[in-house]
Amino acid sequence: MTRQDKIIKTSVIGIVVNLILVAFKAFVGIVTNSIAITLDAVNNLTDALSSIITIIGVKLANKPRDKKHPYGYGRIEYISSAIIAAIVLWAGVTAFMESWPKIFTPDATNYTTVSLVIIAVAIIVKLALGQYVKRVGKDINSQALVASGSDALFDSILSLSTLLAAIISIYFHISLEGILGVVISIVIIKAGVDMIKEVADSIIGERIDSDLSKKIKKSIRELPEVYGAYDLSLHNYGPEKMSGSVHIEVDDTLTALDIHKLTRALQLKIYEEFTIFLTVGIYARNDKYEDVRNYLEEIISEYEEILEIHGFIVIEEQNLVMFDIIMEFGADREMIENEIREKLKSKYPQFNYEMIDDYDVSD
Repeated sequence: MTRQDKIIKTSVIGIVVNLILVAFKAFVGIVTNSIAITLDAVNNLTDALSSIITIIGVKLANKPRDKKHPYGYGRIEYISSAIIAAIVLWAGVTAFMESWPKIFTPDATNYTTVSLVIIAVAIIVKLALGQYVKRVGKDINSQALVASGSDALFDSILSLSTLLAAIISIYFHISLEGILGVVISIVIIKAGVDMIKEVADSIIGERIDSDLSKKIKKSIRELPEVYGAYDLSLHNYGPEKMSGSVHIEVDDTLTALDIHKLTRALQLKIYEEFTIFLTVGIYARNDKYEDVRNYLEEIISEYEEILEIHGFIVIEEQNLVMFDIIMEFGADREMIENEIREKLKSKYPQFNYEMIDDYDVSD
């Protein structure tokens, strides 16, 4: 079963279950005159709508690439997630506006044993549905499914609160409907805002997952010709469509043909293991000036802000030492670079020094 098929199957299950819950909860809410249960039914209806949008989104996202969109349509999944987040936020705001007046003018409720049993069953069903949808979403890296699953788990907790409020109403004749409705709406609003933030991070561009970055670099270093892997940068065009670039350090004695064979082997290896296409850049390694490199490493060990140096090379005909330097975000880069240059110059004055200011984009 393909990723698309799994998303559609899971979403259809969610739609069917939520529509059944909507029918039962709406009936109970109307019969008992409970605003909390009625709002819970509305929330289930938005969950069903979210599943429908997820299906439409994944269908559009899997359209084949074309001349206008050579990277495909994968990012449509983020758009569908944003729409779902907006629906959840709208539902929360609407629920708040309806619940707030009920705190001051509560309606009389009339719970029955049947209505309480229906609520209890709905809690169990929603808890099971939430765990299932969230698990599938994590397994196939679907942001929309993970959000739907998390929302369903929240719903089960909120339904439990509704059940407790009903029991309190029956035995103590205290109406908590308005207060509970406000609490439910605030939780829904927060869930909507969190979802919007998560989608925004995906669209803006997040840091590469640390585990994935380390696994890719480890895989690259398994090739015997490679001394190190640096500057790994990945870009996604949907949850399952990624490409990027990396620099590898190799012997400066390799021929163009050797490098061509190596980079092709590396690209194939990474694609087979991670389904990621990498463009490969080359750093040449020359151990003739190992003393300069060792001294440089002594210098950078004095700075906590410096995370790494790489790409070290001495171009003899220009008396030029070049290397990349990665510092923490927020470091005083200009000051640190000037200090390093002065220290190097004091010991090896015959060289000029060029530092490439690199950024910490992957672990």
